[in-house]
This record gives sequence, C-alpha cells and structure tokens, in this order.
Amino acid sequence: MSLIHPREALFKGEKPFPIIPACEHFAGSEKLITKALELQNTKGGVFDITMDCEDGAPEGREKEHAEMIMAMQTGPLNKHKMSGVRIHDYTNKHWKQDVDILVPGCGNEMAYITIPKPTAASQVSEMISYIQQAAKKAAIKREIPIHVLIETHGALKDAFEIASLPWMQVLDFGLMDFVSGHHGAIPEQCMKSPGQFEHALLFRAKATVVAAALAHGIVPAHNVTLDLKDFEKTKADAARARNEFGFLRMWSIYPTQIDAIVQAMTPDFSLISKGCEILLAAQKANWGPIQFGGDLHDRATYRYYWELAQRTHLAGQKLPEEAEKAFFDSI
Repeated sequence: MSLIHPREALFKGEKPFPIIPACEHFAGSEKLITKALELQNTKGGVFDITMDCEDGAPEGREKEHAEMIMAMQTGPLNKHKMSGVRIHDYTNKHWKQDVDILVPGCGNEMAYITIPKPTAASQVSEMISYIQQAAKKAAIKREIPIHVLIETHGALKDAFEIASLPWMQVLDFGLMDFVSGHHGAIPEQCMKSPGQFEHALLFRAKATVVAAALAHGIVPAHNVTLDLKDFEKTKADAARARNEFGFLRMWSIYPTQIDAIVQAMTPDFSLISKGCEILLAAQKANWGPIQFGGDLHDRATYRYYWELAQRTHLAGQKLPEEAEKAFFDSI
C-alpha cells in the first residue's frame, strides 16, 4: 500500500493554516536590509525579513526608498524569497506610490505586504483592493499575502472583520502605537514586561487579536521587545506570547532577538518526538483512528501534530530521522 502524505490526507478540500517562520525581523535602511539578508542566508531561512517603507523611508525620498527595496527584493541576496515589505499607512499619500512601485517591480518575489495603522476595516479593504488591481495590471498571478497591524482603537474594534478579508495571512499586534493611543491611561512601563502582558487593556487587546486571527485561519504575530540586546528577556517575552496568549510569530528589531524568538516559539522536542511517532503510526493506518500510549488519536490530533512538525522543520530543527524522511525529504 502506498503511504499518503499528511498534506494530502489531512486538509483535502480545505485551506491549510499558513506555516510561516515564527520570527519576523524588521529592517529599514539598505545597510540593515543587506545585513539581514546575509544573516538569513547564513541561518538557512529560519526567519522572515520585513523591508520597511514606512519608518525606514527618509522624508522626501519615499520614492527612492521604495525603489531601493524593490532592487533588494529582486537582487541576488534575496535567495530564500522570505522577505516582505511594510508600506505606508492609509493616511499617508505615499502608500499608493509604494504599491505602484513594488507590486509590478517585485510582486513575484515579495513574501507579503504589511499594512500599518488602519483605523477601520474599510481602509484595509480599500488598500487590499488597490494591491489586487496593481497585481492584475502587472500580470502577477499569485495572491500576495497581506499582513495587517492592529495598533489603533478602530482596528482592534474591527479585528475580526479585518482578519476575514481576502489575501490575509497575518494579524500583527502593534504595542507602542496602541499604548500611545491611550493618551497616558496606560502607564509607560507597560511598553515592557510584565506590564505589556498584565495590564487589563493590553491583555484584552492581545487576546482579541489572537482570537480574530485564529478564527479566520491566519497567523497572530506579537510585538517587539524593547530590550534590544537582552537575549533572555526577548526569549521570555516570546515564550509568554506563545504559551499564555497563543501568538505564533513575533517581531525582531535586532539580530540578537532572532534566535531568542525562534527558540521560544519552537515546540518542545519531546512533544515533537511523540507527535512524529503518532503521525507515522497514523500514516501506516491510512489516517484512520489509532491508539497510542493508551489514548485515542484521529484526524484532529493528526492535524495538530502535523502543524507542529512543519513549524519545527521550518525553524531549522531536526525531526526524528524516520519522520524527516517520510514527511520532508521530498519537499
């Protein structure tokens, strides 16, 4: 009997959940983007890079900055095609210019487009429509994944509607702008831990973003850690974001943070080993129900462990040899 691969058996006729890196590293200047791409190539593509048109573009040089990013996207350093772009926000006159440059110029190379600071779902919908029209005009046949930053009161109110829009892949939480949007009602120390996880308004906001994202089959992504060079603080923040709130991805703004986030977001090896044993046994049973260790397992648990296995593999961690061979050797 020929063995059926889990990607064929477990999600037939359904849209699979996006399996993307757990770390998203931001870089704004040509120098920092170059360093990030070199690091990505060294590490084998275990993290994404977001090339930033919003905060990265010098005032008055927005067009040149977008053209520089287009050149980096299509250049030889972008080997893994795991780099997205953050464009300007809806209220900024340059966002359409960003789209007009980037979609025709590197629409096949961009991993995603990030939309910042919307205040309503209608703004996001308009921006996605414009991106779709630009892609159609440029004969870009793929759907370009869209990431949206939830960092305003209006966006949080519309989080479920935003998550349901076409081409959506990630819902990001933006802590700094969200805190500042409360006009001092949230203390400054809540821009760091433990306050960022414990203040009632921030707890509610983060839980809402995760719930909205997961309800619509997209990835929730957590904000940055401000302690740039403290590996353990970044790792602790990533672990809390993952284990207490359900975030599956986190931003990095300094190279030291990348490994800390990847480590914290990668499932425990003992869980992965058990999951791989269950998947291998299920594959031999043609994905019907099985008993393992005295417990019943069926397609629901198979999907759970298959997604964990994919995330672990994407993070550059070795799976048990038999599972690596059965599930990933042909990829």
